[in-house]
Amino acid sequence: MNIPDYHGGSIVNLMHSIIHARGGYSDVPTLNAVPVDTLAHAKNLILLVIDGLGAHWLAHHAPHGMLHRAQRTTLTSVFPSTTASAITTYLTGAAPLQHGITGWFTYLRELGCVMTILTGKPRYGGISYRQAGVDPVQLFGHTPIFDRINTPSVMISPQHIARSDFSLAHAGRAEVIAYDGLTDLFQQTLQVLHRPQLRRTQRFLCLYWPALDSIGHAQGMNSAAAVAHLAQIERAIANFLAAAAGTDTLLLVCADHGQLDTSPAERIELADHPELAECLLLPLCGEPRAAFCYVRAGKERAFEQYCQQVLGEQVEMIPSWQLVENGLFGFGTPHPHFMERIGDYCLLPRGQRVIYDRLPSEKPYVQIGVHGGLSAAELMVPLCVFTT
Repeated sequence: MNIPDYHGGSIVNLMHSIIHARGGYSDVPTLNAVPVDTLAHAKNLILLVIDGLGAHWLAHHAPHGMLHRAQRTTLTSVFPSTTASAITTYLTGAAPLQHGITGWFTYLRELGCVMTILTGKPRYGGISYRQAGVDPVQLFGHTPIFDRINTPSVMISPQHIARSDFSLAHAGRAEVIAYDGLTDLFQQTLQVLHRPQLRRTQRFLCLYWPALDSIGHAQGMNSAAAVAHLAQIERAIANFLAAAAGTDTLLLVCADHGQLDTSPAERIELADHPELAECLLLPLCGEPRAAFCYVRAGKERAFEQYCQQVLGEQVEMIPSWQLVENGLFGFGTPHPHFMERIGDYCLLPRGQRVIYDRLPSEKPYVQIGVHGGLSAAELMVPLCVFTT
């Protein structure tokens, strides 16, 4: 089992290096592999997060590509190794223990339901946070990283999520810019770099590209489409660097997590295990690769026995408190609702397996590329460094 390295080798530490490099303060260790001074000297510090770009996958599919050649080190993501948890880390600098976002499906006791946390809607469907009269800024209570630094910031996000409840709740003082497509992402970035009024001002830009992850989910990370898209990303970065020459820009390229491919034979359906489902108070939360289980009172022993005796070769069952004690979610003072959001037990499917349940309102949906667990393919991400 791999474990996130929150002591200097994770995306958490990367974000605290950025905080220090842009005049902020934190008591969390900075990144071991790249000195803060390297980041601090650049006028334009840009972080590009490529959703789904695993370090092992990159090394296998493009060992001679520009990203792998520029890779300074390999970092760990957070646990669960998933977008909801890791992107919140990128936007706050906090590990999941502090920010409290524990997966795509997170149980929020204060709202009385399991939420699809990024879309801001109950898992069963319905309206978003603000439409329901919930202030997401107050709900999450996070301090955005853009409010922890002392230089102007820009957040450049896909058009369909740039001004979502979740995004705006984490934008803080940053300027929010929406883009449409890969070319437009870098065109919008170049326009910021060339603004006359900011030519002498240090700044931080945070860019997010989600398409590789989407391709992996739908077609698999080992598909021709995923490999072809990587080549497209590298061409776009090369063109951007050429156009940004002379702007004193340092570009960091990293990821929220990697992926591994699974097959229908490796899919565990909760519906096929009614005795296990009978033990649960809520639907499975978290991720199919790290499922948090809320067990009904008096059913603990039955739950444990079923997981050990029937599913023992397919899943590893770990009490959630043990994951906390082992530091998988981070260190420090927990989010006030954290323990409510990880259930009583965590099921970690072995190998490339996944575990799913489905609500009556949910249509069947099969993902090939998956993530959320502790395999190297999911947890390890590259950090690539470019200068202009």
